[in-house]
Amino acid sequence: MPALRLVQPETASRASVGRVLLIDDDAALLGLMAHAFGAAGYTVHTAENGRKGLLAVDTFKPDLVVTDIVMPEMEGIGAILQIKRKPKPPKIIAISGAGPGGRRDYLSWAKHLGADEVLAKPFRMSQILTLAGRLIDNHSNHLMKRGS
Repeated sequence: MPALRLVQPETASRASVGRVLLIDDDAALLGLMAHAFGAAGYTVHTAENGRKGLLAVDTFKPDLVVTDIVMPEMEGIGAILQIKRKPKPPKIIAISGAGPGGRRDYLSWAKHLGADEVLAKPFRMSQILTLAGRLIDNHSNHLMKRGS
């Protein structure tokens, strides 16, 4: 199993546009998303299940969490519930392919239980990057307004 890893933006001189935690048990998809987010200027941390993702939320302090729903050890729904209980929780995008109950059920549960956005697999990297940008921009603007 791959260990947690931190992926820095590809261009060292470019400032990070945000911190993103990616949680998925599919190593290939996790690698693709890490590359796409890194290339877009995000600082990225990855975890292969919800349990490891929860540990990373506390240490990495992401602006955004992208989590799969169906995973071993701890499913994405459990991770979403625990993340949203934290003070100043990050925004969350839940992703899912078809499962026993159908992906629409998983994604609707995720949305109902606290995910800010949901996205069905398969998806284009441009779709998830667009959602991420919108959520992080809105989250940053909201925090700035609260601080002033």
